[in-house]
Amino acid sequence: MMARSMNEFLSGELLLNESLARYTTWRVGGPADRMYKPAGLSDLIAFVKNLPADEPLFWLGLGSNLLVRDGGIRGTVIATQGALKEMTLDGDDRVRVEAGVTCAKVARFCNQHVLVGAEFLAGIPGTMGGAIAMNAGAFGSETWNLIDEIETIDRSGQLHRRKPAEFTVGYRSVVGLKDEWFVAASLRLERVGEEQQTAIKQKSRDLLAQRNKKQPIGQASCGSVFRNPEGGYAAQLIEKTGLKELCVGGACVSAKHANFIINTGSATAQDIETLINKVSDAVNEAQGIRLVREARIVGEYKLSGVPESK
Repeated sequence: MMARSMNEFLSGELLLNESLARYTTWRVGGPADRMYKPAGLSDLIAFVKNLPADEPLFWLGLGSNLLVRDGGIRGTVIATQGALKEMTLDGDDRVRVEAGVTCAKVARFCNQHVLVGAEFLAGIPGTMGGAIAMNAGAFGSETWNLIDEIETIDRSGQLHRRKPAEFTVGYRSVVGLKDEWFVAASLRLERVGEEQQTAIKQKSRDLLAQRNKKQPIGQASCGSVFRNPEGGYAAQLIEKTGLKELCVGGACVSAKHANFIINTGSATAQDIETLINKVSDAVNEAQGIRLVREARIVGEYKLSGVPESK
């Protein structure tokens, strides 16, 4: 697949050997062989239709909850943020939102239209595509509790409408259909009276203030690194093990929230992955609990001979 031939019929932007460090919230990651930024859903359909059947595809939203290894990603990365950006009211209590819209924007939109249920999305630093793919949650609520219908695209560029029952959804986990990817969702919410609008807005402000107080906002991180174990909190286990401010190269466990790993400015993806494994091993040894990683690790190592991560 060559940039010249693809650009003859597409209106999006095709980039070759594009560094992914600028597209991830950890600010690390090697190059993608190809990156496509579609102009919209119809342009994305045209692009996917013309890909080789065996072309590896990786879908990238805001780049949070994601570690791209220093060797980068082979195949094509499709960047949805700023591309799949449509969001509309669909009837009295539904919102249709495309995968590239940020969760914070969805929360604001619902707030403006006096719809209740999406306030927690203000605390999720990602796009709706990513939130759908991992059943992201915050403040005791989860994305799939809102979903009424899903729209996917397959390798032939065909769109499908799917119901939640067609997916296996768990805590920070969604198992979908092979070779279909999320492009939009319809969220079902609750409409309230105008007199309750002030309370809704205040709740959103309170949730954001709570997040900003407890999390290292403004520093390069991916969000929470580990899932909370049943009946407990990953951050408490990490802190109890004495791992706050533990560093590997330029990667450090946050002093503010132990379930965050910060790129202090010079970290490589390998630094971060090594620190993740050190934290996991130390907690398991000290507390007898093996933390399950929430952050997704993708791509290839820059150097050969490096052992696979756990």
